[in-house]
Formats: sequence, C-alpha cells, structure tokens
Amino acid sequence: MDKMRPTLDELVDRAQRGDKDALEQVVREIQDRVHRLAIRFLAVSDDALSATQEILILVVTKLSTFRGESSFQTWVYRVAVNYLLSAKRAQRPSLTFEAFGQDLASGLVAQTGPEDRVMLNELRVSCTMAMLVALEPAARVAYVLGDILELEHQEAATALGIAPAAFRKRLSRARGAVVEFTTKHCGVVNPNAACHCPRRLPAAIQAKRVRPGRVVYARDDGPSYDEALRSARAVEGSLVTLKAQQATSTFPCPEDLAARISELVAVRSENAATLD
Repeated sequence: MDKMRPTLDELVDRAQRGDKDALEQVVREIQDRVHRLAIRFLAVSDDALSATQEILILVVTKLSTFRGESSFQTWVYRVAVNYLLSAKRAQRPSLTFEAFGQDLASGLVAQTGPEDRVMLNELRVSCTMAMLVALEPAARVAYVLGDILELEHQEAATALGIAPAAFRKRLSRARGAVVEFTTKHCGVVNPNAACHCPRRLPAAIQAKRVRPGRVVYARDDGPSYDEALRSARAVEGSLVTLKAQQATSTFPCPEDLAARISELVAVRSENAATLD
C-alpha cells in the first residue's frame, strides 16, 4: 500500500527539523499561491516571478521562526505581504484612476472587422490587472487578499497584521474605489460605458499594451472573453465588478522554484558565513 501523502503541516515540521526534501516540497506547495498574490499586486509578470522567488527565500530562511500561532498559509501570506509592501513603501501608485480613465477614453474606435478573441481577452485581463495598481499599496493588498484570493477576513487581517475591523474598513474602501471606476469606464461591467475591449484594442496594440502573438495574462486556465462577459452580465450591483476581477487565470507560478530556492539559500548562507 502506498503511504499517504504528507500534509503541509507535516512537511513544515520535517523541514524545520532539517529535512531538505521536505523543505523543497514545502516550497513547491506554496509557490503558486505566493505567485498569485504577487502578480495581482504587481501586475507585471517578470516582477511577480522575481518577487515570488524572494518571498520564498524569506519563507525558507525564516522557517525556524514559525511557531504555529496561525496556520502556515497565513504565516506565508504575512511574509509575502511584508515583502510586497516594503518593496513599494513610500511610493504613490504608479497609476491613478483619473489617469487610467483618461487613457481608456483615448483612441476608441468603432468596432470594425473580425474580432481577435484571444487579444480581446488579453486586453480584458491586462486591464483588470492594471486597474488595481491605481489603489495605494495597503488598499491594493487588502483587496487582493479579500476579494481576489477570497481569504476569510480573520486570516487576511492576520496576514496584514491589523484587526479584523480595520481590514474590513480597508477592504470596503478599496472595493468602493474599484467598483466606482469600473462602473464608469469598463464595458465588461457596464454595457453603457464608453470603453469596450473591441473599441480599445487597436489603441492598446499600437501602445504595445498587448502584443499580437504574445499572450501574457489570458491563459488557458482562465475564462475566455465571451465567458467573462456572460459571467459579469449574469449578476448585478457590485458583484459585477467582483466577477470581472475574478475572471482571470489562477496564475500558477510559471517555474518550479523549489530546487532553485534551496540552492540560493545555501549559497547565501555560505556567503554570510564567509563574511563572518
């Protein structure tokens, strides 16, 4: 009989006791959820992969400090949030809702010719990703944890190091800003809005926001353009925006980082020992 697969908690316990194979398995178990948080926070795939690697290194090097006061997943999110917010600390959003709205209103054309459904979906998802960058970092990470990753409020609050009531308030403000923007500008959310993906696509291609033949965000495991439209139109109120935001790939980590993380941590430890 095959042995039962060890749980994540069992793997963490073994890793804390020096089992290198278990440590690699821990990294492999958590890398997808870390990457999903990173890419929704940063919106740029290369930046997200780099951040994921650095967060996983932090998880490995800090693993001995995990005492089980929360779930391991919550602790990992806490490490990830601290890294992402520190990387963006003292920075205002690189994009504002006002500037983004003006950009979306420019270059709109009448819908003509055959539609490229793949590029329309790429544009839809990239726009969905980009609009969150207009939120200031603390609000953005609260929105991603609460409405995109759908963490329970207690877990999200613990990951952020704030009280549940403070998290709910932060999430509500972020959600309100996203709903207001999408209702005004996004044709997926509001059929009466000016910007619809078919009207926006030529300008987006010209500005190299999306590139024919190079799909970054609209992956096969996510809803198609038509599926996203149907899903959004099937609900009402603020749920329309939420459906539109959630209608993306699960964004698994594009590389298996487990072995590389072990090697990098070993090299950094050796370098630190040499300096000492």
